[in-house]
Amino acid sequence: MDPKVSDPVFAPSRPPVLHAALQIALVALLVYACSRIALPFIGILLWSVILAAMLYPLHLHLRARVGNRWSATIIGLVGVAVMLVPMLMVVTSLGSSIYALVSGLQNHSLTIPAPPPRLADLPVIGKKLADGWSLVATNMPMALAKYGPMLSKSAAWLASFAGGLATGGLSFVLSIGIAALIVAYAEGATGFVRRLMSTITNDEARGARLVKLTAATIRGVALGVVGVALIQTLLIGIGFFAIGIPAAGALTLITFLVAVVQIPALLVTIPIIGYVLATEATTPAMVFTVWTVVAGLSDNVLKPIMLGRGLDVPMPVILIGVIGGMIADGLLGLFIGPVLLAVGYVLLIEWLYPSTDDTHLHIGEPAP
Repeated sequence: MDPKVSDPVFAPSRPPVLHAALQIALVALLVYACSRIALPFIGILLWSVILAAMLYPLHLHLRARVGNRWSATIIGLVGVAVMLVPMLMVVTSLGSSIYALVSGLQNHSLTIPAPPPRLADLPVIGKKLADGWSLVATNMPMALAKYGPMLSKSAAWLASFAGGLATGGLSFVLSIGIAALIVAYAEGATGFVRRLMSTITNDEARGARLVKLTAATIRGVALGVVGVALIQTLLIGIGFFAIGIPAAGALTLITFLVAVVQIPALLVTIPIIGYVLATEATTPAMVFTVWTVVAGLSDNVLKPIMLGRGLDVPMPVILIGVIGGMIADGLLGLFIGPVLLAVGYVLLIEWLYPSTDDTHLHIGEPAP
């Protein structure tokens, strides 16, 4: 008997199509099984990776002085301490405001002031708005009977959003701790991602460039857009809570949404300043006014410092990311949405119009 026939090594190879189909099926099965396990934590993991990409340059500076583990520990502890208190304050205030609104609508105890006289003078829609407002202010049950079906879905979403606020706040803080762990093992993670991208693109140089591009986009959007908006909102929110404005958490969230989409925050704060000047004593009202105006203009100082670190992304992409992220993932989605959509947009543009020029990335450090 010919040994080449009986020996499996010399047996005829499988058809290439069948071999490729088996590989694809096994990979798809593995991805499906892993995704089922990771899916409940996908929001936290995504935000942790974004935070790790943001914090990696800081980690490199600290690592040179205190070592890798101590640097990651310091970043994690300081990050949790800095974000926990304001996050809990905003989440608690916002949750209580939404709960009070929904409860007031359900038990008909919500009181609405009469509409301003000039509202009816607005062209086209003024009279309808004034009539609807008057009906809500004077006869809440009838208003709910008339507009209830229109508002039922919005009220249900608000109730669901309020219920997930506390979980979202804790998830945000937990993401900082996970990001510190990722930063501690950033070199191994970077090598894995580069090998993965090189395998997908079948080009080692292009894979490395895509990793750099992704890191630059994350830092550019997360720091230059979300980061600036977050710092500005925290400054304005301090004034809201210090002066004791009703629904300070809800107003702080609205300010953040406005700041993220690059609309001047003063559009939100100027009516609030007018309310404070009309209801508070002169000295605290003037202090609040100065603080709020300075905080509202702080983006003019922060943007030139932080926007130069990344790539330009069209503002509609950021806006869709903010709104879609909030609807899909609540509090975490506010931060994940614009960054994730910006990364997808930039990678799509790079795929359609490939470039080899890295000079515009402005990343400064190795990609984590």
